[in-house]
Amino acid sequence: MNNILRELRIKNGYTQDEIAKKLGYKNRSGYNHLENGNVKLSITHAIKLSKIYGVSVDFFLNNVVKLYQTQ
Repeated sequence: MNNILRELRIKNGYTQDEIAKKLGYKNRSGYNHLENGNVKLSITHAIKLSKIYGVSVDFFLNNVVKLYQTQ
């Protein structure tokens, strides 16, 4: 999932700071943990990210399911 988040962010021209603010983090550290896979993607963040990047929420949920199926 972390590669997907990073790729979407870069493809859409955002910095970690910008996405962190859009998700409600005080600084980029919280988002950095999400992007690096140290914390799980919440439904709330999946919804917000889907709006930011113009993809469906299912896009994120399907990738989370695939991640857990491979573990």
